[in-house]
Amino acid sequence: MDAFARTTDEVLSLEEFRALLATGRRLKVKFGADVTAPFLHLGHAVNLWMMREMQERGHLVQFLIGDFTTLIGDPTGRGEGRKQRSTDEISADAESFIRQAGKILITDDSRVFEVRRNSQWWEAKPLSAFIELLGSVTVTKLLSRDMFRARLESGGEVRTHELVYPLLQGWDSVELGSDLTIVGSDQLFNESMGRFFQEREGQAPQVIISSRITPGLDGVRKQSKSLNNFVSLDDGPRDVFGKVMSLPDKLIVQWLEVYTQLPASRVLEIADSLAADRCNPRDAKLELASAIVSRLHGAQAAALEASWFLSVVAGREFPPDAPLVELPQRSWLALELLVCLDPAVSRGELRRIIEGGGVELDGVRIVSADERIVLRDGSPMHLKLGRRRFFRIMPCERSFEYSTGPCGFGC
Repeated sequence: MDAFARTTDEVLSLEEFRALLATGRRLKVKFGADVTAPFLHLGHAVNLWMMREMQERGHLVQFLIGDFTTLIGDPTGRGEGRKQRSTDEISADAESFIRQAGKILITDDSRVFEVRRNSQWWEAKPLSAFIELLGSVTVTKLLSRDMFRARLESGGEVRTHELVYPLLQGWDSVELGSDLTIVGSDQLFNESMGRFFQEREGQAPQVIISSRITPGLDGVRKQSKSLNNFVSLDDGPRDVFGKVMSLPDKLIVQWLEVYTQLPASRVLEIADSLAADRCNPRDAKLELASAIVSRLHGAQAAALEASWFLSVVAGREFPPDAPLVELPQRSWLALELLVCLDPAVSRGELRRIIEGGGVELDGVRIVSADERIVLRDGSPMHLKLGRRRFFRIMPCERSFEYSTGPCGFGC
């Protein structure tokens, strides 16, 4: 209970949860994920960490891939309908979800982990049984959801398949026979439908633990890939550290509470120091970033990244381990050069970085994507791209075989 206290928003109900734990039996813990994008972020990690606690005590996590419900799309938090995805996209991305969840959960022991897909029962369910299920819930109840009301009040539309979604998610709990589900607080309505259907089918209703949801790196909306305000579970230690250091100061204490295992007394001490201006917010974020990297990647990685950040980002030293890239001696457009160095980044994003003053070559800022850069023979040139990407460019006289590669240029 102590392990869950800091990250829990609500328990439905606490008495039922205590009674479940008191039975001493292995509990079935439902964790459902629609495959709306093939990535998990720090917000998801809160639930995964709680489930890992349950696994350590011998309980079974049922990782439910919502491959059927993803075809519909959960309307939670949406001001408009969600774009539907193809079955091929869903199948490909489901494996990525399982891999990323394995960064926190125990996934190689069938006693504490199993993967289920809700297409297993929904694709086989007769239409008559589905219609009977629809008849058990009123439209009034479904339209009581705050996001539906808000959409209608703003002149938007609610489509029938979106109304059906909470029923589908709720019925999943019946099929799994789940004892407990751990979800974000925005999923409380959907999982409450699970309790309703379980009681209707003669099962004990699942306990719902809803976790706290914090704003993302922008300080406004919850973490989302589309908003680019997240820390991904696939991020390396350097990216995690750097992203956390960009967090608005007002969120330091919230993130300390939710995403770290620092003692509550230490979190309170930092909060008091910040409130009284006895602590530099940067120092507090250094401790926050170290704690999160340590939890995701280990204490050694956290120490290395803290040292790297202080010397390279804060101390403005150029990292000696930056990748060395050989490029022909010639005149390059700035954008052409950057695309060849980092083809994974879009041209639009690279232009924004340049216009924002985020590109420097040998300490001189590049101010235009059309600026000409001449690479001449000599020692490596040092290029900084954004806050955390660095390259050593070695101008080279040897001939290159030119072909238009992923970057779109001959390099």
